[in-house]
Amino acid sequence: MTNSIYALETCWYISPPWGKQLSPLTISILEKVYLPSPKVAGYCCGVEWSETGWNYSIDSDRGIISIPESEIIASGQLQPLSIQKPHFRLGQLVNFRFANDGPKIRMILGMSLINHAWLYQVEWRSPALRLPTDEGLCIFPRSSQGNKFINRLSWVTPHDLTEV
Repeated sequence: MTNSIYALETCWYISPPWGKQLSPLTISILEKVYLPSPKVAGYCCGVEWSETGWNYSIDSDRGIISIPESEIIASGQLQPLSIQKPHFRLGQLVNFRFANDGPKIRMILGMSLINHAWLYQVEWRSPALRLPTDEGLCIFPRSSQGNKFINRLSWVTPHDLTEV
């Protein structure tokens, strides 16, 4: 039984989420973009996969704004920065150092450039199967969003990952 669970977890971590293919990016990291609804311009500093597709992080005068690609107008102009190329790419399979007893291989589901350092998003744990009767007693406030995909994701450094 343990081998079956391990095999299932391995398949989960190396497959694109929700059985979809990871779509290509429409906006490049460091590309100048315009956001019509808050009427602000900025540069793309990160991207992460969500249940609806890619969400982009835009660095603007109002801080970092997370927004879906459908609400962004790309300019095609890249910010001139001399930065180190990312170690990994979106969708790449990597070994995750902190996988505990589970499978080590994960898929890169997001990347972000913060203070000239690359961070990568991976699933740090597999989904939990719960029955409706598994509510239990909790004295802390509960999130209105429940246990969404985002709770299983973690931002890690290149030091935490190695190529497969």
